[in-house]
Amino acid sequence: MSDVTRILESIEHGEPRAADQLLPLVYRELRRLAAAKIANKAPHQTLQATALVHEAWQRLVGEGNPPFANRAHFFAAAAEAMRRILLDNARRKRAIRHGGDQQRVNLAEVEVAAPGDSDQLMAVNEALDKLAATNAIQADVVKLRYFVGMTNLEVAEALGLSERTVKNYWSHARAWLFREINETR
Repeated sequence: MSDVTRILESIEHGEPRAADQLLPLVYRELRRLAAAKIANKAPHQTLQATALVHEAWQRLVGEGNPPFANRAHFFAAAAEAMRRILLDNARRKRAIRHGGDQQRVNLAEVEVAAPGDSDQLMAVNEALDKLAATNAIQADVVKLRYFVGMTNLEVAEALGLSERTVKNYWSHARAWLFREINETR
């Protein structure tokens, strides 16, 4: 991770070859985080880690090469890009032409269908937007933990906070989000 900071600083100082070094280094880290996040998803998840990283990279750099102030800024932007991609994917799956609210049911185990990952993701997103309005730092912690899959230590390094502070923010944000999501149901 310190290499990312060094390269971002080199880019900021106008070193032309530094940008070429950033993509491979960041790609590996983003790929690892995306793979960890997607590994926890349900088996019917169709979005692959590689596709998530490529789409996030396209959204981050687009047609230009936007400057990132530091590692925290870059990973916050990457977390937001991954969050948006996962939300777009969830919205697409909930669309009427893709079956809407319908879920596959194994006839051998006929049970009441529970809300799918898309429903949970949408509920978390709505609650996260409310949290961001009152506490942006805690919302950033949630984005990095929930959508990118970073550990407390990785979030602390990315945001320039202590690991204990991140742990406290994560605990508070989870409780707040849980309460908010349950109140809206």
